[in-house]
Amino acid sequence: MDSKSATADPRPHNPNPPSKDFLTHLEIYLAKRDGVDKLLKISRYAAKIILASSILDHHEPPLIANRLKSFESSVGLSRKAFRLGKFIQDVNALRSTPHLASHSYSNLVLALIAYGGEGLYFFVEQFVWLGKAGLIDKRHLPALQKLSAWSEFVGYFGSVSLKIIELKKIDEEERCLMSTIDLAVVRGIGCVEEQDKLTRLREKKMMKRLSVIQDLADGLMALADIRDGRGRISSPLLVSWAGLLSAVISTHKNWITC
Repeated sequence: MDSKSATADPRPHNPNPPSKDFLTHLEIYLAKRDGVDKLLKISRYAAKIILASSILDHHEPPLIANRLKSFESSVGLSRKAFRLGKFIQDVNALRSTPHLASHSYSNLVLALIAYGGEGLYFFVEQFVWLGKAGLIDKRHLPALQKLSAWSEFVGYFGSVSLKIIELKKIDEEERCLMSTIDLAVVRGIGCVEEQDKLTRLREKKMMKRLSVIQDLADGLMALADIRDGRGRISSPLLVSWAGLLSAVISTHKNWITC
């Protein structure tokens, strides 16, 4: 019956359906809060790199530099507005962490550190935005910004630790799959499903590695905020490049997932 219906169908079968139209994909991407936020992040840190490097001739009238500084500051404030209520996602993540206790107590602790730190960071950032917008007395800003930086740094510590553990599990699963495939090849047995699974697993592994790099870059920026820009690792150019790297990786991940 299936063969008859397939023969009667005049439409040609296309094994490779056309990919989503670019503008449609872009519309979906920009409809997400994170999509717009990461584009703003790229713009901001690109401007900061220009300001921190010798690209601009400082002997010329500082018109362009002043405009870039104003643009960078405005984009930074806009990004804080995009984070309103974002701590809710970490609250929901914390609500779902108890199931991790059945696997590993250390995983549960790291999850609490990761989501708790990030959630506190996004929560405090709302008040930092209100302070910079003028609704809250700016005298409270230094303390709020310090608390925000510390909670962000602690959150990234937990996040990186969790992802490294996940990468080890992916490595073990990859080795098992490769052994299964090698054995199937020796026996002359088909293993298409296992090969597809291995491909997906390697893609997941690559994305997880990129996520670790992103967290390390963001953690470097948080550490620079904690140290108030002091020290070699807190140099404006290095921190700006770290911010741009993080933004590009996050944009890539969001583009794929949307």
